[in-house]
Amino acid sequence: MKLTEMQTQEFINLLASDAPAPGGGSAAALAGAQGCGLGAMVCALTIGKTKYAEYEEINKAASTKLQDLKNKFLQAMDEDTETFGVMTRVFAMPKNTEEEKTARRAAMQEALKVCTKIPMEMLGYSLEALQAIETIVGKSNQSASSDIGVAALNLGAAVRGAWLNVLINIGGIKDEEFVKDKKDKGTQQVNEAVALSQKIYDTILAGL
Repeated sequence: MKLTEMQTQEFINLLASDAPAPGGGSAAALAGAQGCGLGAMVCALTIGKTKYAEYEEINKAASTKLQDLKNKFLQAMDEDTETFGVMTRVFAMPKNTEEEKTARRAAMQEALKVCTKIPMEMLGYSLEALQAIETIVGKSNQSASSDIGVAALNLGAAVRGAWLNVLINIGGIKDEEFVKDKKDKGTQQVNEAVALSQKIYDTILAGL
């Protein structure tokens, strides 16, 4: 069964078990999906309201973007856990002879790169979602302003969590060019997303 098809309690109980997956990557993806969902909810509570008519198109655009990113985060929940299976298969490879050890080391390097892909994508999703949410701050249903703050916090957790998963994987990769590329791109996205998450939260907090 896919993680996204589980009941909430079932997923949390699995997360709390001794199963190696799902782990932090899937949990970070869930946080991202929650952030997008909350942002889209605020848009839905704004669209069609006469009081916010001048912001109708802004909220419609943000809603479309957030719904799309919500779905991408949900897909990432399952994909992150599935990619861990690649690592599991590598761990099961024989290592009795030098040839087997060499093959296992090579497979491990490829597996680590594979496991970096999904959390790297999540960094971009988080930043895009926060940018969409920023457009509706002060231009959406004021009764749901706290939900914008919670959305920003969830997305801040998502980007930080995804970054930790990138770092733990690239820490074992010997391809220096690959590592540098991920570190450079990731650091820029994380810094921007974390700052934006805090900015949105602070703005909402100041208005309550």
